[in-house]
Amino acid sequence: MNSIRTKWPEHIIPKIKNFKIYQIEAGKFLIQAESFFAIQARESVILPFLGKPELLDHFPSVYVDMGAIKFVCNGAKVTRPGIKSFEDFKKDGIVIVKDQTYKKALAVGIAMADSEIASAMARGYVIDNLHYISDKFWEASKSIVQ
Repeated sequence: MNSIRTKWPEHIIPKIKNFKIYQIEAGKFLIQAESFFAIQARESVILPFLGKPELLDHFPSVYVDMGAIKFVCNGAKVTRPGIKSFEDFKKDGIVIVKDQTYKKALAVGIAMADSEIASAMARGYVIDNLHYISDKFWEASKSIVQ
């Protein structure tokens, strides 16, 4: 829970004591409790699950062009040329990756730079993509009653 307290907005952290935890593979878990649904992608990195937009809306986003979608949805890190607009975020913070046309969440990751620095970059990695549509977490969630 400490990794949630440090990276998540305080007002959305659940006051729940009982969580269901589903192991997806070594060190990777789905975490569920009432309306809370998250993933543990790495040790001490807990991210909101893509299938819960009510949680995603509380985190900053970047918007990528349509050409970047295929790469993002295959797990690629998000690079500067593909990002068309930014909301404010800090390095190591949780960031949602959305498409610029439909504003649909495609991935969740960790910022590799502050948004102010990233927006000034011509190229380079901006978001470490840790959870994306059709990944192992997404597929495993289909067999869990949400």
